[in-house]
Amino acid sequence: MKLLLKFNIVFLLVFAAGLAAIGYVSWTLLQQNARAEIAQSARLLMDTAIATRTYTSSQIKPLLDTQMKYTFLPQSVPAYSATEIFNDLRKKHVEYSYKEATLNPTNPRDRAVEWEADLITQFRNNKDLAELIGERETPTGGSYYFARPFRITDPACLYCHSTVDAAPKTMVERYGPANGFGWQLNDVIGAQLISVPTRVPLARAADAFKVFMGSVAGVFIAIGIVLNLMLYFIVIRPVAKLSQFADRVSLGELEIAEFKRESRDEIGLLARSIGRMRTSMVQAMKMLEA
Repeated sequence: MKLLLKFNIVFLLVFAAGLAAIGYVSWTLLQQNARAEIAQSARLLMDTAIATRTYTSSQIKPLLDTQMKYTFLPQSVPAYSATEIFNDLRKKHVEYSYKEATLNPTNPRDRAVEWEADLITQFRNNKDLAELIGERETPTGGSYYFARPFRITDPACLYCHSTVDAAPKTMVERYGPANGFGWQLNDVIGAQLISVPTRVPLARAADAFKVFMGSVAGVFIAIGIVLNLMLYFIVIRPVAKLSQFADRVSLGELEIAEFKRESRDEIGLLARSIGRMRTSMVQAMKMLEA
């Protein structure tokens, strides 16, 4: 097996191992960064929903208290405002969603579906649990969800949700007496849920991975070509010529021209050593002939 072939086999093995290691590390980091970006987006949307609720309860609801005596205005309900804002957002970004999923809601659209009810149950069973995150498949692709427990901490909320008799009559007339009552202070009655699509960030991470790995492979190939050329011109070709020279000398061709190499590297030292050996052989042959 020739030296150049051996070198290329070793180089390819190193190249494959290096590419695999770089690919694993870069893919892991890109996936982690993509999921961190998704989580940050979900937290930002959750904070937006909370800000909307706060604005509605502190500034909008007081303005509508008088009218609420005559007709129930859902716009005064913080959950309604936050949900409406995100429903408007969904007109352009259908993959994003916000829901205040409730086991016993006043508004039927807030009723928790099966997977949402499971999250609420976890919050109810573990009072120290502050949030839940995870991924689930939807008809539009993978979705990352971020959930926080909805706990009754403000006694004012019980004005509408303790009993049917205590609730505003206008609210009962609008939604009926069957749902949204019996809530207790400090009970977890639902969960605030933000769903963010994972498709776009993960696709960007995959595209970045392909470009990065293609660039790394291109650099390795360029290095391999340069190393092959250097090995051929600096080592293999001079060694091949030196081997031919030594072979002819060993066969008794002492009249051939001296192999000259002026370099101070190892091949140059070898060439000068073989040259001295040839000179010694020529002198020895002349002494024998004499």
